[in-house]
Amino acid sequence: MTGNTLALAFVILTLGAIVGVLVCLVRLYAPRPLRWLAIAYIDLFRAIPILVLLVLIYYALPFMGIRFGPFVSASLALGLVFSSFTAEVFRAGIQAIPKGQIEAADALGLSFPVIILRVILPQAFRIAIPAHTSNSVAIAKDTSLASIVAMPDLLKQATDAQALTANPSPLIAAALMYLIFLLPAVRLVSYLENRYRPH
Repeated sequence: MTGNTLALAFVILTLGAIVGVLVCLVRLYAPRPLRWLAIAYIDLFRAIPILVLLVLIYYALPFMGIRFGPFVSASLALGLVFSSFTAEVFRAGIQAIPKGQIEAADALGLSFPVIILRVILPQAFRIAIPAHTSNSVAIAKDTSLASIVAMPDLLKQATDAQALTANPSPLIAAALMYLIFLLPAVRLVSYLENRYRPH
């Protein structure tokens, strides 16, 4: 179903972005042991293929007594991967901000949370938005992998219909639906890259 695919993409992009920014802040500003954990989190989920992670969550965890439905399994797998890439994108954005701005804010007596929310993140978001949008489009395409855990998404429905009718038309229709949703997003990435390119 198109609705399930859109809902999955929304959950992944929203939660993945929030978790990614939090992991990024831990990676940069937390005490060293927590920073090491954040680095391990980022490296692990950037390295593991989404398909492998999806299979582990949906098929392997039940042997340990942990069982998730198809939607939650797909959201977890794709969200974990997306959050790790988001963390790196925002880390690069934060590190591109001149340190003098942070030092000036500190000299004005602003608290650390205020500096993060009012000085660092707005500028980091502006720097990171082209790469973050590109990653968002890429992970939205990967929602098609949810079909391997029997989630009734767009590709799953098309595959089932093709198996029943022995006709490739449902798969072609599904491909066209993905294009309709994602082509505007691809153009948006190009626009944002030009809009926010450093001068």
